[in-house]
Amino acid sequence: MNTIDHLGIAVKSLAHAKRFYERLGMKVVGEELVEHEGVRVAMVPAGESRIELLEATSADSPIARFIAKRGEGLHHVALAVEDLSATVEELKKNGTRLISDEIKVGAGGHLYVFVHPSAAGGVLLELCEDPPKGV
Repeated sequence: MNTIDHLGIAVKSLAHAKRFYERLGMKVVGEELVEHEGVRVAMVPAGESRIELLEATSADSPIARFIAKRGEGLHHVALAVEDLSATVEELKKNGTRLISDEIKVGAGGHLYVFVHPSAAGGVLLELCEDPPKGV
């Protein structure tokens, strides 16, 4: 069964955003740099899901471009899937438009791929899978 893994929120300042969630009594965990995406992330557990705070580390990163165009806010919704490779193959077979056909490794070792908003009702949808055991 697919579940909401996290909501990705683009922020100008990770430090500022972290303070806000901490004021709400939430704990911010797992700050990490994802170099190939040009982003620094921090996770905020929220029940069985998480909020992923995303701060650009370069002016040409996807998050920097998003903030320049739309401002801070909800960037994507991430669904956890059990078998990302099989899910991606099924989507490709059905002609679903993906941002990239390549499955990448992101924060915390999670595997992920993005579905283009034109295929997901105008929402940037991330599909992710927990890191392989023992990694």
